Amino acid sequence: MTRFRTGATLGLVSAVLLATSACGTNDKRTTAPSAPSGVTVQAGSATSAHVMWQPAPAEDGVRGYDVYRSGKKVKDVPGDTNMTDVDGLDPSSRYTFTVRAEGADGTVSPHSAAVSVATPATVAEDTDPPAAPTGVRGRSDGARAARITWDRAPDGQGIVSYDIHQGGSRIHSVGAEATSAHVTRLRPGTPYRFTVVARDAADNTSPASRTVELTTPHGPADDPDTAPADLRATARLDDGAYYVDLSWLPPRTGAEVPAYEIHLNGKFATTLVWGAEAPRERATYSVYVSRTPGESFRVKLRAKLPDGTWGAFSAERTVTTAPDDRPTASRHPRS
Repeated sequence: MTRFRTGATLGLVSAVLLATSACGTNDKRTTAPSAPSGVTVQAGSATSAHVMWQPAPAEDGVRGYDVYRSGKKVKDVPGDTNMTDVDGLDPSSRYTFTVRAEGADGTVSPHSAAVSVATPATVAEDTDPPAAPTGVRGRSDGARAARITWDRAPDGQGIVSYDIHQGGSRIHSVGAEATSAHVTRLRPGTPYRFTVVARDAADNTSPASRTVELTTPHGPADDPDTAPADLRATARLDDGAYYVDLSWLPPRTGAEVPAYEIHLNGKFATTLVWGAEAPRERATYSVYVSRTPGESFRVKLRAKLPDGTWGAFSAERTVTTAPDDRPTASRHPRS
């Protein structure tokens, strides 16, 4: 069981979800974020469309996006996501989409440039999926991007789009005429696994292609430390139970860090997730460890990076539960 705080203790829960937690000051936006750029729309089937846009800069403090179809809002999307599917469309119809960004303070950006898409005609009683894409291959494109390519499908399969998956998650979609996709927001020096799936007008999906494995190179001065910095840990007694109060500086990833893993004595203990705006300066957290005095605990944590992978661990700190409520500071390794 885990205790967490945002300055004052909020209570005990078994699953961690924080609204905010930070120590120090965070600058608050007083102006609306910029309109999202790079909006693209691709028909996913006869009744759906896939909308994508460029993620906002971290300094914009965007907490979410609103997707509009022909002037009516149809989707709310979290700020760490830059794509969504819109279902319930009519076959053989044209639609116009825009996207707006919502700031942490509730301000809303102007609409993006409008982008139109036409859904294909449906195929009655079509239950046969397309064949898996063939000839799939990939290469890194600098330290933070990759190019995935595949062979053009034979005529007659009715393909309307291709989905690119990274691990088990879809990260990109392109039209039926495409034979390649450019994948961005990767990290330098990191291994990745990609597959491609074809989709037809009836929304039947093919089996996944063969897996393409590649590792992005380390770019010159382009691989910042992903570990949380300046971790501090103090043990305290509270109503007969011992807790370790943690504070640290988030890694500079270029975006908010939405989640952390906390490890005690070399083993996973809990996942910390912020439900709203994550702290950009010093963060704080309190984790339950024991009811026994005189026990020592080693604690460290790591951050979830913008591409969904886990970063490096922080330095490890050791704390010991005291026989009374006098706090014990963490012991730093000698340098």
